[in-house]
Amino acid sequence: MARRRRQTHAGLDAWPGYVDALSTLLMVIIFVLLVFVLGQAFLSVALNKRQRAMEQLAQQVAHLNDMLSLERGHAHALELSVASLRAAHEKDEAMETSLTAQVAQSTSERDNQARLAQASQQQVADLGSQLEQIRQQLSTAMAALEISQTEIQDRQRRIDDLGLKLNVALADKVEQLQRYRSEFFGRLRDILKNQEGVQVVGDRFVFQSEVLFPPGSAELSPKGVAEIRTLARTFHQVSAQIPASIPWIMRVDGHADRQPIHSAFASNWELSSARAITVVKLLIAEGISPHHLAATGFADFQPLDGGNSQSAFARNRRIEFRLTDR
Repeated sequence: MARRRRQTHAGLDAWPGYVDALSTLLMVIIFVLLVFVLGQAFLSVALNKRQRAMEQLAQQVAHLNDMLSLERGHAHALELSVASLRAAHEKDEAMETSLTAQVAQSTSERDNQARLAQASQQQVADLGSQLEQIRQQLSTAMAALEISQTEIQDRQRRIDDLGLKLNVALADKVEQLQRYRSEFFGRLRDILKNQEGVQVVGDRFVFQSEVLFPPGSAELSPKGVAEIRTLARTFHQVSAQIPASIPWIMRVDGHADRQPIHSAFASNWELSSARAITVVKLLIAEGISPHHLAATGFADFQPLDGGNSQSAFARNRRIEFRLTDR
């Protein structure tokens, strides 16, 4: 019993020591934490100061860089100015050299001009002598020109007389050809009078194409062959009376209407030309000289009637004979 009491008392005596130790440890820990917090605060303040110092240094570096750039630009401008001044100096030196050479050349030219002035005076004297000789030659030429003008006037009068005679001769030839044309057309009119599709229009004798050719063809019909042979005989009689000095020609003109064709010919050009050539060939076969014949094709570009009726188209499809000069 006494032993148990001693043990219990010993346990109660140890507890305050533990409490004191724990209190001391807690105070130490609190002190350490306080020191740590204070150290963090001081460190934060120091870092903030250092950051602001770094920013100020960065601003100063940027400012120094700007000033350095300005100094470099100013240095480059100075270099350009120096180069310009050097170029101007070199140009001035070159100009000075050129002016020196010009002065020397001017001095030389002045001496040359003095010598040339003396030579010019001699040339003026020589030119005066030559001018007098030219005046004498001009007087002689003027006299010869007056004689030439008189001869030219005489020749012009002779030319005018010859032109007048030529015009009279040409008019006489035209009148003779007109007379033979009238005789030829008069005979044809008597032979072919009252025949449908044949007429005289001005200075042309006109056959409608249907009188000579089948539609769309360039081959003469039997009736067409007979008509052309009749014309050839009459024309052969009249042409025998035309003097060889008259340059006449019988022109055979082929005409068509403006309707598209549907035959072996590609267009009205080919058809009208082929018909005129066929007639000319038959006239040559009947004894008419080919030197006095010509075949032409006009297609539908010289119509007699501008209408759109079948009768108008029939009038425009024709073969014309014209006795004219070459």
